[in-house]
Amino acid sequence: MRVGRLEIGVFNVGGTLHALPNICTHQFGPLCLGHVGGTVLARAETGYRFEWGLDGQIISCPWHGLEFDLTTGRCLAYPRVRLRTYPVRVEGEEIILTA
Repeated sequence: MRVGRLEIGVFNVGGTLHALPNICTHQFGPLCLGHVGGTVLARAETGYRFEWGLDGQIISCPWHGLEFDLTTGRCLAYPRVRLRTYPVRVEGEEIILTA
């Protein structure tokens, strides 16, 4: 979706809409063309065994694979890096974004 000069991707994660800019922080790739899926997790609670998680919640940049959480905008590899998120609401058949 285009809002002025910005391209915004709107994603349905578990029935809730989330909106992020269509730009990867790494080299400004078209993030919304990336694959939406999950990621491999290794946590202390599981003895750092690899497991698949966050399915349907992660988008990976099509250029270099950098992963972002669609619900928070947080980059998985660099937790201090975060994409701006936009509040989304539905009114009838329209999707409304708030800047």
